[in-house]
Amino acid sequence: MNPATETALLGGGCFWCLDAVYRNLQGVTEVVSGYAGGNVANPTYEQVCTKKTGHIEVVQVRFDPKVVSFEDLLRVFFTIHDPTTRDRQGADVGPQYRSVIFFTSPEQERTARQVMAEIEAEKLYGGPIVTDLLPAPHFWPGEAEHQDYFARTPWSGYCRAVIGPKVAKFRKTFSHRLKERAA
Repeated sequence: MNPATETALLGGGCFWCLDAVYRNLQGVTEVVSGYAGGNVANPTYEQVCTKKTGHIEVVQVRFDPKVVSFEDLLRVFFTIHDPTTRDRQGADVGPQYRSVIFFTSPEQERTARQVMAEIEAEKLYGGPIVTDLLPAPHFWPGEAEHQDYFARTPWSGYCRAVIGPKVAKFRKTFSHRLKERAA
């Protein structure tokens, strides 16, 4: 791992949505979809879907803090998912879809608490934020088919109906923070 980068571990519903967004954010050097917080070593997608492993679908985001701050990552995070629904994002229901920030340092914990308090005070959502804030557990990378899912299968129904609108909202809201597209 590059010593100039930091790592964020975030869960906000289906990991495909977060993966698709963060890959487009300036300063993000790597995004890996996977699982964290459960009680089974090296879980599979099928095991996590049983809702019995305790794992949450998350993305591990490596970023250059000189380009994008952890606070910036959280502002994006709270823009692209509903942090007021426990164990659910839209039609995706279950504990694996929980809204969670796994902090990797005391600074990340402080920043997350600050951002969450600001969002609560702004009353951006119709209810209280239920996002969990927990120390980062072991991260298990997901299977290859879950990496960069949106770019590989943009024609799929889930991508068109769920991921696409989140990516569009991100691109509109954070247009000044998008990575340059290759010509």
